Amino acid sequence: MTADAAAREVVGVLGTGRSIATFTGRDPTFDVTRGYDVLARVHAARVARGERPIGRKIGFTNRHLWTEYGVREPIWGFVYDTTLVHAPDGHAAVVVAGLAEPRIEPEIVLHFRSAPPVTRDEAAIVECIDWIAHGFEIVQTPFPGWKFKAADTVAVNGLHGRLVVGVPVPVASIPDCVERLRAFRLALKKDGTVIAEGGGANVLGSPLLAFAHLADLLVTLPQFPPVAAGEIVTTGTLTAVPPVGPGDTWSTTLSGIGLPGLTITVERSRMVVADERRP
Repeated sequence: MTADAAAREVVGVLGTGRSIATFTGRDPTFDVTRGYDVLARVHAARVARGERPIGRKIGFTNRHLWTEYGVREPIWGFVYDTTLVHAPDGHAAVVVAGLAEPRIEPEIVLHFRSAPPVTRDEAAIVECIDWIAHGFEIVQTPFPGWKFKAADTVAVNGLHGRLVVGVPVPVASIPDCVERLRAFRLALKKDGTVIAEGGGANVLGSPLLAFAHLADLLVTLPQFPPVAAGEIVTTGTLTAVPPVGPGDTWSTTLSGIGLPGLTITVERSRMVVADERRP
């Protein structure tokens, strides 16, 4: 299967909720390198139809999930203005129409005031960040039953569906930010009941080290630009990834970092989003 053919197939199901067979199942030579070639074409098609990239998502940074999903490495994709939901007061409604088998991921979102370096020096990365927020990524998959290989997930933009960004907190107001990002804890609740727990250490040791992995990876992918000033990066799920459905209310409490929790209600109502346009 060519990268062009796979990209047309991906663009064709964006925003429809429809399923497709995995590319790796149809073509044993389809690998992660080919997946990123497909992603480049899908991204170009989305930009051409008016979607504006505003940042990146990193996926599979939580090693506890690798066996469950059959992957052995983190991946990444783009976040667009059409997939972003703001929750400036810590509350938001999220529409899941057009998303296939959606699930929820509580994450840490970084906003870069200047272009970050390629480094594993967490303090040097923090120097480039002006604010941090807690967020929810709603992930989805066109591959039935969440069965795929890493190359498949790369081709479909890292399974990205929506990104809900909560209250931005200036880095300057978080003392010992590097240490706190490693050590903080989070509880994820559905309708008030704790469903899962996790913390910063779950994402490659820290959200900052998750970003460091992305920066390293982008060096090897010259078809994509490095992360630039003004971009947001969401760094991967801190907990298990439960399914979501209309009528759910999801919330979080965080301890040890000074970030407020986030609450969303999940709605079915259809809205017109760029994913539903045709290129």
